[in-house]
Amino acid sequence: SVSDYYGKTLSTSEDLKTNACCTASSMPPHIKSAISNIHPTVVSKYYGCGLCVPDLLDGTTVLDLGCGAGRDVYIASQLVGKDGKVVGVDMTPEQLDVAKDTQEYHAEKFGFANTEFHLGKIEDLDKIESLEDNSVDVIVSNCVINLCPDKEAVLKSCYRLLKPGRQCIHH
Repeated sequence: SVSDYYGKTLSTSEDLKTNACCTASSMPPHIKSAISNIHPTVVSKYYGCGLCVPDLLDGTTVLDLGCGAGRDVYIASQLVGKDGKVVGVDMTPEQLDVAKDTQEYHAEKFGFANTEFHLGKIEDLDKIESLEDNSVDVIVSNCVINLCPDKEAVLKSCYRLLKPGRQCIHH
């Protein structure tokens, strides 16, 4: 299953059995700088396909669908700043344990705590009480919606959660 592969089979990004999940070799300097602030274990457990967050996020609320060990959450955390918030959702307990176990590290490193993580399937976002209608500015998903069997449920929840005029970015 997808959950077993990402939770049990993979230990680091070096264990990926495909080259479908690859990232661009060059990133903007501010993203490289943000990644350098992230705990090495989180970085080593990154299995995504690149970063899909906009640059201008100060003070916004970001939802990361399929956040894994939290690399993109912790990049976005730095971009939204102390007045923003980033919520990560993933169905893999092993990955979320890494994200949650490093929250204090990141709060100290960044100078603020603005992240939360939830265990759950992205087609079941309605079950996460802290996700209220019209409460999110940007939803990102890095190669995860394509793995979800009920894409319609995911997209309906995205529409419900997004503030009017806001965006959902996925690849």
